[in-house]
Amino acid sequence: HDTLGRVFSRLDTVEFYACLKSFAYDIVQSLQGKTVAIDGKTLRGSYDLASGKTALHSISAWVSSLKMCIGLKSVDDKSNEIPAVQELIQMLDLQGAVITADAMHCQKETAELIQLKGADYILFAKNNQPTLSAEINRLLLEAMDRDDRNLRKNRTVEINRGREETREVCTLSVPKNNAVLNAWEGIKTIGTIVRSVKVGDKVSEESCLFISSLPNRVKDLAARTRDHWSIENSQHHILDVTFGEDASRIRKGTSPEISSVFRRLAL
Repeated sequence: HDTLGRVFSRLDTVEFYACLKSFAYDIVQSLQGKTVAIDGKTLRGSYDLASGKTALHSISAWVSSLKMCIGLKSVDDKSNEIPAVQELIQMLDLQGAVITADAMHCQKETAELIQLKGADYILFAKNNQPTLSAEINRLLLEAMDRDDRNLRKNRTVEINRGREETREVCTLSVPKNNAVLNAWEGIKTIGTIVRSVKVGDKVSEESCLFISSLPNRVKDLAARTRDHWSIENSQHHILDVTFGEDASRIRKGTSPEISSVFRRLAL
């Protein structure tokens, strides 16, 4: 145990992340048409009060259909997820993939970088982009009012162990002369997702907006936005519940990063 700890704490994190990427690409070979979800996770037990070290926060790239992590990047203590995600995108060969990311990463620079890497994107939009969100809402509501033929709808219902989930997705092609939307590199489609969950007599509802460089094919967009949450359910949840990642107190040197890679290799 002590020997492993000493070795882990001395290994070069950047080199080890490169090994993870190389290992993953030997298996995956091509990301053409695959959904790659990008999201962050904190190793809550990796802090060290004695040395003033905060808990490690890292970004991972997750191939939803393969349930496999293909890349990992640590977030600098004095930075945030946005530049870390952009660095991770730069690292990976994403030709032909579809990148999904949450609202924090709905950034023009990120969209442009994804396009430069030969990939497409679906980026969720919230209040961090108020002008964009307002314009998406306006266009969708106007399209609904006039029954626009470019407005596509998809509704799915899933029932599992007494839990009923309804997802309604509406998508619309981006108008050619819209200055707000066309400021985003490669944008072709906007959309909204309304998700309703019923458990017994209790019903909860949430909604979100998104932009995409993919054509306005609602079933494909609905499936890919659903795939995005695989990173939470099939990676983060299992790392915490099965591998006990949140409870791990590994914290010396580069050990938190190295052990997180081993967990993802095992997963």
